[in-house]
Amino acid sequence: MRLLSGSGRRGCARFLLMAIGSGIGAACLAAVLTIPSIITAHDARVAGREPRPGPNNNAVYQEFRDPYGSVPLRRIFVARTNPGPTPVPPGIDRLPRAGEAILSPKLSQALATHPGIAGLLPGRVIGTISPEGLGGSEDLYAYIGTTPAELPEAIPLGGFGAKRAWHELIDESTLDILRFTLGCIVLLPLIIFLSVCARLSGESRARRLAALRLVGLSVKDTLRVNAGEGVVAAFVGAVLGVVGYLGVNEVMARVGLPGLHWYPADGRPEVSTIAVCLLGCPALAWVVGQFSARRAALSPISVRRTGESKPPRKYGTLLLIPGLGVIGGYCVLSVMGRDPSGGSASSVLVPGAVLLTGAGLVFGLAPITAWLARRLAGVAKSLPVALAMRRTEVDPGSSLRVATGLVLLVFGASLTQGVLVELDQVSRRTAPVQEYNINLSELSPKQRQQLTQVPGVRMQMLSYSSWAPMDGEWRPRLDLVVATCAQLDATTRWANGCVDGKPMQLHDANAAYPEDPQPGDRFPFETRDGRKITLIVPRERVNMSPHQPSVFRTAALLVPPSLAPPNLADAAGTLTLVSDADPATIRSVLDGVGAIAPTASVDPVGIVIDSLAQLTVIRSLLAVGMVLGLVIGVAAFVVSVADRAMERRGQVTALALLGARAGTLRVVQVVQVVLPLVVGLGAAIVTGWLAESSYLITGGGAVHWDWEGLPLLFACALGVLVAAALASVPMVRRHIDPEHIRRD
Repeated sequence: MRLLSGSGRRGCARFLLMAIGSGIGAACLAAVLTIPSIITAHDARVAGREPRPGPNNNAVYQEFRDPYGSVPLRRIFVARTNPGPTPVPPGIDRLPRAGEAILSPKLSQALATHPGIAGLLPGRVIGTISPEGLGGSEDLYAYIGTTPAELPEAIPLGGFGAKRAWHELIDESTLDILRFTLGCIVLLPLIIFLSVCARLSGESRARRLAALRLVGLSVKDTLRVNAGEGVVAAFVGAVLGVVGYLGVNEVMARVGLPGLHWYPADGRPEVSTIAVCLLGCPALAWVVGQFSARRAALSPISVRRTGESKPPRKYGTLLLIPGLGVIGGYCVLSVMGRDPSGGSASSVLVPGAVLLTGAGLVFGLAPITAWLARRLAGVAKSLPVALAMRRTEVDPGSSLRVATGLVLLVFGASLTQGVLVELDQVSRRTAPVQEYNINLSELSPKQRQQLTQVPGVRMQMLSYSSWAPMDGEWRPRLDLVVATCAQLDATTRWANGCVDGKPMQLHDANAAYPEDPQPGDRFPFETRDGRKITLIVPRERVNMSPHQPSVFRTAALLVPPSLAPPNLADAAGTLTLVSDADPATIRSVLDGVGAIAPTASVDPVGIVIDSLAQLTVIRSLLAVGMVLGLVIGVAAFVVSVADRAMERRGQVTALALLGARAGTLRVVQVVQVVLPLVVGLGAAIVTGWLAESSYLITGGGAVHWDWEGLPLLFACALGVLVAAALASVPMVRRHIDPEHIRRD
């Protein structure tokens, strides 16, 4: 530390850069390590409130789970059967009596904003659920007191609490994929970034350490001097990073992420996380310091005389061979028409191949860049290009520090796209359209009209079921769908033979229907005034192939709106809305329906609301990971470029004295930065897309090749190159400082 304090402003600036870089890295590390804790805390509270059946003669319960917009609404109805003690869930003091209700704070706000949902929450609100009984601050949860007679499917209430939550925030298998992806897009670049911060001003530090070695300091003490400076800077930065993360957590817990809200206490790092940040960052700095100063300690003369450096080792490039071999093998099998999905081998081989490929990109970038620079320098006719290539050939390690973080970011972005595509396939049906069924009896005429104006809704249709007496005997029924041929064509895979202006029976040759209605069969339909009208099944048929499930099912009767019977009973009717099937549109439509008809029960055909909510949470967490990865990559780039500019001021001064113009020096700087980025980003796009494809192939989904994601990756890479080139220009100062020449 005395050596650092005596090195002037340059040493203090280097120490400050190292501390700031370590602080950013520690904050990102704390954020990544705390994400599983947030999810665990959420699921633990959810598990603690789960009602549990058991031998209890004092209370019964019945649970209802409905969509409220695009989020689940959960209601627990409880009824006392006998006087005596009853179990109490966490978050409330007692169970509500008949006519009482206890709501979560978010549900209380929703009730105040939309009084129409009072029908879902009968009773007088007597309190709110405290955080101990909620998964998060945005939970829609209610305990409602009632009588046993109003619970036809009541279950004896044995207690509250389960070993695990029935409705987890993220299921275990998906959580493993999320951990691996976050590790690739955050932790791998983070290790590189912390290593970069620990090796700032490598050349000047090596020369200073070599001087200490020459005046009699031992090899061990020389290494300790170098590592000690890095350890102190990393520890100071780690403390600042943890404190900064604590402040950010307090803010973000109140703001939340789409689909994920938590309490500030959930996001506060545990003792183990703090220990990893405060000890892991200095430990990494110590290891890096030991290796980075070894040449100065063992061969101080060559360092002081700026002897020729050894070329980078090529062994790291060999990691690409097994990684690309496994990834490419799965891609070849898919091209050959074989399906390698399923089995336990791919669950081990693909993640291992991804890690080997990422490591090969890191360790292979320096030798590949040096080889390419040597070839380009031999054929270059331009002085700036020749200077840049010779410098890159001599010191490819500095290029590695500049480019690696951004290269890994693009590689991780490819993998993230694959995870999102795979989760999107398993979380929703693959049809290009999405249907939403709402009972007509739950809608007023004004609400029906307003629902047609919900953003994202393309069309609406009405359907009715035929009447049958409730005598316990099974009778065949017929569904009547009021729609046009255009609506049929737009909502099914294909339909042949549809004629506007006449009733026709729908027929799917690939679907079985018991007691298939025959032409001439009669079916009664109930009207609003209680009368019955009879419809006859026509001979005309429409051959079609619907998206299953759908309102257009086989054996249904298609009736044009102009010929639909008037005043059919709403109790037997269903309003079907149709929209596009992308998740954003689905959430928008569900939220729009919830705002207009909050008490109506909405059935998003083929979709589980929990899966939709889970996909929203995963998207948010992966977006956070990409933001953290971007912060790390940009920070590594800025720190490395600034450090390189400081390190090469002597060389820039020498070139300026020899007559190099400012434009020449700036071109040299830009080319030195852009070349490793072009090599690294090109390799990252190719290997990342292959890794993404192998993941999709082994996942067993319908999508194997994410062609839509390639333009985004190319655009990101191009943006990185342009930003890096522009940021490198002001780093060169054509200022002649004799102090730099005197040192050399």
